[in-house]
Amino acid sequence: MKSLEELARIREEMKDKISLRLGANGTRVVVGMGTCGIEAGAREVLHALVDAVAEGGLSDRATVMQSGAVGDAENAPVVEVIDENGTKTTYVKVTPDAARRIVAEHVAGGKPVAEYISK
Repeated sequence: MKSLEELARIREEMKDKISLRLGANGTRVVVGMGTCGIEAGAREVLHALVDAVAEGGLSDRATVMQSGAVGDAENAPVVEVIDENGTKTTYVKVTPDAARRIVAEHVAGGKPVAEYISK
């Protein structure tokens, strides 16, 4: 059984992560969570994105969301980054490591990660 202090700490940690997935601040990072995406690892990519945004202190500038199927099954997992101006960049075959790079370089730094962009 967990103590009340442990439960309160876990609640606060999860509250921050959930808020990243509910808001619509600034940049939106959308993960295709259709069946093919999930099979290809989209769930792990989603978690990596949420963690990277939280750890990078970007919660006030970026929102991580999920959608149904995005793109072709052969390119899954697919991640779309839509900046505050509405410019959309589509990344394909995203891994958790690539997701962390996308947050660090594109979401935080403003420079898209060319090697994962859909051609």
